[in-house]
Amino acid sequence: MTHPTHTPQSRALLHELTTRADLSADGAEPIRLAENALWRLAAGIVVRIARPGQEQAAAREITVTRWLAELDFPAVRPLAINQPVHAAGRTATFWEELPPHHHGTTGDLAPLLRRLHDLPVPPTVAAALGHIDPFIRLTDRINAARHLDAPGRDLLLSRAAELRARWSALDHRTDRLVHGDAWTGNTAVTPKGHAVLLDFERTALGPPQWDLTSTAVATDTLGNLSPTAYQQYVDAYGQDVRTWEHYPLFRDIRELRLVTFAFQIADQDPDAIPEARHRLACLQDERGPRPWGWTPLG
Repeated sequence: MTHPTHTPQSRALLHELTTRADLSADGAEPIRLAENALWRLAAGIVVRIARPGQEQAAAREITVTRWLAELDFPAVRPLAINQPVHAAGRTATFWEELPPHHHGTTGDLAPLLRRLHDLPVPPTVAAALGHIDPFIRLTDRINAARHLDAPGRDLLLSRAAELRARWSALDHRTDRLVHGDAWTGNTAVTPKGHAVLLDFERTALGPPQWDLTSTAVATDTLGNLSPTAYQQYVDAYGQDVRTWEHYPLFRDIRELRLVTFAFQIADQDPDAIPEARHRLACLQDERGPRPWGWTPLG
């Protein structure tokens, strides 16, 4: 079945980008065409076309994954060409295709994060990465949301300002390498059990607890990760972030991002409107204590 966004324009963009990379788009197949488009080339190469305005993020992703490849860290490998590649206001990165695989579990993710967080980052890589900003695009999402009423918008903007102030007050001198989007969907496991990390678009310097909070929220807020699976994650990593003094702040930031994401999706898909409003009601203390049972979107 043809993907609804699999248009002549999307294939023409792919052709232009691959031509600039001295590659061929003949026989290319779409993997996923959304904000970030993924294509598989016949030569065993995956092309990732970023949404507009992500030139710097793509360059950072190539920098960090080239460095990780030098360390033989288990991560997706960038193709050894001059990249990222730019055309028509879009940016593409090119990757070695992984063998057949499936998403990992929390038990697969935790050891990868432990290794990543323990890496000493050379100054050249640190300079390219910069520090993580957990509030990126939040205000834009809130202001652009068509299904937010004025009180809801004011609440989210106020909450974002309060959380940003608390985040800024933290001591970031001990920041380390963080993945930035650390969930099981960004792990791949081959039939032989080899696990690798994917998608380094948000990788930066930051508190390692930022990565750990993502899985903790799956248990505490979403309620879609069992206590047993979470404990396996804690045992494999060696730390339960929920015992950390700043965990409530990190959890609240993650929740705010999940609420604004839901309203962004609702603007594109009316079926997501009830979920977005449910999440907002939870932040307004109208749905009782956590976990709130939020339904995954996107």
